[in-house]
Amino acid sequence: MIYTEAVDYIHSLLKFGIRPGLFGMDALLRLLGNPEKGLKHIHVAGTNGKGSTSTAISNVLIEAGYRVGLYTSPFVTHFLERVQFSGKPVDENVFADSVQKVKSAVERLEKENITITEFEALTASAFLCFKALCCDVVVLEVGLGGRLDATNVIDTPLVNVITSLSIDHSAILGDTVEKIAFEKCGTIKEKGNVICSFGQPQGAIKIIEKTVKEKNNTLIIPEENDVKVIKSDIFGTEFSYKNKEYFVKMPGEHQVKNMTCVIEACEILRNEFNISDVDIFNGISKTTLPARVEVICEKPLVILDGGHNEDGAKAFFDAVSPVVKTKNEVIVIAGMMGDKAVEKSLEPLMKITDVFYAVTPKNPRAMSADELAQIALKYIKEVHSVDEITDALKLAVSSLKENEALLVVGSLYLAGEVRSELLEIFNK
Repeated sequence: MIYTEAVDYIHSLLKFGIRPGLFGMDALLRLLGNPEKGLKHIHVAGTNGKGSTSTAISNVLIEAGYRVGLYTSPFVTHFLERVQFSGKPVDENVFADSVQKVKSAVERLEKENITITEFEALTASAFLCFKALCCDVVVLEVGLGGRLDATNVIDTPLVNVITSLSIDHSAILGDTVEKIAFEKCGTIKEKGNVICSFGQPQGAIKIIEKTVKEKNNTLIIPEENDVKVIKSDIFGTEFSYKNKEYFVKMPGEHQVKNMTCVIEACEILRNEFNISDVDIFNGISKTTLPARVEVICEKPLVILDGGHNEDGAKAFFDAVSPVVKTKNEVIVIAGMMGDKAVEKSLEPLMKITDVFYAVTPKNPRAMSADELAQIALKYIKEVHSVDEITDALKLAVSSLKENEALLVVGSLYLAGEVRSELLEIFNK
């Protein structure tokens, strides 16, 4: 099996299984010799902030000289952004070999009427990669929820991190923040350590505290009063935490909240690894993610963001509004998934938008450009419905002037479609 065949095989599997729970994942890993058992893990759950938190923890451990696996989702431009080894996508041959083993195991299970999903197969392949690469530690980002997520087959991790919680995927995880918290807390095992970001809804905190007590864990919540923002703009944030200064390149003060979780997680990890203050500073300052308030160009200002839910969209608006309000004209290209709170998510941004291009992301769950355009017309006079993102981009760029802003927002699926083209157009 070669790499392209491996990716095609993963995509050929069902998105969701017929039988809920971890039964299939457990069966698959048993056939593979339980590769996850010999690895040390850090487990990151939450609604928003999982990716940046996971990546930053990984970067700190890389700075400290360790062999680090990172499993995250989704990808933006390259599939193996999801399975990384020491800061880079894993070798394609290593990945293909792992998928071949998973495929053989899946075929055996099919004969027993056990269906393996796409995410389960990918997660098992990642465990095999990390085992083959002799990782000292693996940072696992939860895919969806936590309790029944395929990553939740591990034993007690070195650290559990729970990032910002809000209502998302409510059809699967529940329609209250308490139900969401219950699912995320399903990752908490006996006698572990839990880091929880500050500013959580009170209902969520109660569930987290109850679970931590029941599972004999230690809970650490960074103190917001220990945080001081020194300088913040679209190029990043300088801040101090417990009188030590840090810099995170990713814009938005919500990233400060994520990084305090990283700092506290690293304090616990010092019991296991040799991590210096310089490692923590450098790991955080080197952390960037594509399509997370990503400044593609300064003049004209072009920003790409894949914030896909209400809280993510609010964080984006808070980060960019001070600078875009100074521009002569704000042009927005947006494409959203139909199962999100689309109007609530985009309303603050649409109120400061002059020209709006609605597009349809290439995804079965996508809201149509026409439907999104009808929502935008409530707030904006000049609205265009354009099915293809590339066509909308040509129209927007053709009239874009130096003191204007172009914001490309919505789903990470949309960001993946357009990022390479944006970088090419603006010579980055």
